[in-house]
Amino acid sequence: MATTPSPSASYSITLSVAIDNREGTLPRVTGAISQAGGEISAIDITGSKDDMTIRDIVVAARNQDHYREIISALLEIRGAKLLETTDRTFNMHQGGKIEQHNKHPLRTRDDLSMAYTPGVARVCMAIHENVEKAYKYTIKANTVAVVSDGTAVLGLGDIGPEAAMPVMEGKAMLFKEFAGIDAFPICLDTKDPDEIVRTVELLAPTFGGINLEDISSPRCFEIERRLKESLDIPVFHDDQHGTAVVAIAALMNACKVTGKKISDMRVLMLGLGAAGIAVTEMLEAAGVDDIIGCDRKGALSTTREDFEDLDPVKQWYAEHTNKDKRLGGPNEVIEGTDLVVGLSGPGVLDAKSLAKMNSDAMVFAMANPTPEVMPEEAAPYVRIMATGRSDYPNQINNVLCFPGIFRGAMDARATKITDEMKMAAAKGIAACVPEAEISEDYIIPSVFNRDVAIEVAKAVRDEAARSGVSQEVADTSPTIDMPAVAGRN
Repeated sequence: MATTPSPSASYSITLSVAIDNREGTLPRVTGAISQAGGEISAIDITGSKDDMTIRDIVVAARNQDHYREIISALLEIRGAKLLETTDRTFNMHQGGKIEQHNKHPLRTRDDLSMAYTPGVARVCMAIHENVEKAYKYTIKANTVAVVSDGTAVLGLGDIGPEAAMPVMEGKAMLFKEFAGIDAFPICLDTKDPDEIVRTVELLAPTFGGINLEDISSPRCFEIERRLKESLDIPVFHDDQHGTAVVAIAALMNACKVTGKKISDMRVLMLGLGAAGIAVTEMLEAAGVDDIIGCDRKGALSTTREDFEDLDPVKQWYAEHTNKDKRLGGPNEVIEGTDLVVGLSGPGVLDAKSLAKMNSDAMVFAMANPTPEVMPEEAAPYVRIMATGRSDYPNQINNVLCFPGIFRGAMDARATKITDEMKMAAAKGIAACVPEAEISEDYIIPSVFNRDVAIEVAKAVRDEAARSGVSQEVADTSPTIDMPAVAGRN
């Protein structure tokens, strides 16, 4: 049974309406909007004209078709005239969502001579003599490049570099908001791994870290690997590792609720793109040794007919998982599993098939915006349900990971982000839910919990120091030859 989505702020509109001042007109307008399924969140008076009051009514809808239904209902009301309709999401993106601000004012000639010529020359030469000083006297220590080629954007796929920019700008906003990191979106007009790698290598002197984003599989694996080998700054493909870190954090707390051990679990993985591979690797690092992975054709196995035709990543996957060589679709191989991790698409699972899982079943259905199985349909069969959506409990969202993991790695001047640092980040996220409060509907902290980035950064920084990947930061203050002064000791 299909479930009707709830109205969402992502589909919210502002209706500017001139409403007759006669008693009863405004209630008829709001009643018509509500009857059409719209959720009103605000009504503001913005002016008046003749015998009419102009009001801005903010309404959340389900989708763009729902917009039209709401507007049609409004147009039926006598005494109400629709003046303008504004899509609030498009309005937020107008002109872009980020901008550059100067940290110091330029009000006098002295300001200009220190910020630019001639004073800047001395700073340039200090860096020329000791390149490490770039971390102190430029933006490098606190700036991340968010790099994409636009080939795997959200649930949209290959939409190109220009269309990917709104997502990358949003990522930059999250870096700043949650970790105080300045991030800049860079969308490249190439799909060639060699060109992407070389471009990022050429840009690297400006940045203290590289966040790869929305690059399609399997190219993303090669690009990340090569950049990690060639650069001495953290390189992190968030679609892979951010998802994996947060999923493992959720699993850690889910096991506290159910009493299960991670090492005893059988896991079904739906979707074997970048995130699916990374989650699998991190599950194995956490101790899981019984995993079955499904792509669009069903369970991967060395005995599957098309094994020889699979790409090298999937062949590796088939060789290292599914030890019982099970074949079939998700609704068949789900039997006897403890956890389903969904990173595929909507409606992949039949809710009734969840009854085949072991007791205290867990489902992390993270396809967005429509998960592999809706929580309402899964409820009779599973104990713990998580999704990637904000309108259900237990949202598995990458924003819980990447701001803190970069903050910690950059503060430690780490040369890379290791598997141990990722696991430390997962433990840091899980620890942000107090032990006494962990429950079926609270296994992961809120994305607005400001302690998360702080705790993750600390855990990552400590692990970087422990494992020796952090660089010792020397004093890069400029030396000043002071004249001899009588009486100085």
